[in-house]
Amino acid sequence: MKIVGISSSPRVKNSNTLKLLNAALEGAKKAGAEVESIDVAKLKIKYCIACDKCHKTGECSINDDFPALLAKLLEADGIIWSSPNYITNVTAQLKTVFDRCPLVIHEQLFDGKYGLSLTTAGGDEIDFILDIMNNFMIQCGGCSIGGVGCSMSRGPEAIEAAIEKSREMGRDLVEAIKEKRQYPEQESRHKAWREGFKYSILANKDHWTHNCDYWIEKGWIKE
Repeated sequence: MKIVGISSSPRVKNSNTLKLLNAALEGAKKAGAEVESIDVAKLKIKYCIACDKCHKTGECSINDDFPALLAKLLEADGIIWSSPNYITNVTAQLKTVFDRCPLVIHEQLFDGKYGLSLTTAGGDEIDFILDIMNNFMIQCGGCSIGGVGCSMSRGPEAIEAAIEKSREMGRDLVEAIKEKRQYPEQESRHKAWREGFKYSILANKDHWTHNCDYWIEKGWIKE
């Protein structure tokens, strides 16, 4: 079993969010998973240019570090997303990664994968940031087991508690993968999304050839 942790703070080793990620990966490792931490703030990932090549061919037209990152995400059984709160959002580094994932969303490539989200903030805007990352995981066809957040204004006791909870959630992520845990509400969202998005696929079937072939192969649409 492979768990990939994504760090996205430009503060690098000084990141408080990284402390949560390291704890979650530690918990996952102790539960028996192989783990890897990837700092996307150190990678060269350019902006999506909406060229549609990924929808046509299944490959991105941009030559940078993103394809290698995506390959690792697709090989993983679980993904831990982490980002500090930057102006009530994830960091630009993580948002750029999300923006480069239209193929993942169109083809629901995280189907069968499980995710966990982590964040820190100066104030109390925690849940909104966790929701962004959890919703992205679900939008890509995966399931989210939840998240851990910490308001740094609450003092050192709060970060220590969040670190311990992150460690526990890392262990639980492994258990969710092992038992193929079901989340009926999230599965209903997947079904509803496919039912609605199939009309976009059909409307673009002569243009989004890779997407269309994939949907036919999965049995989501008919030839």
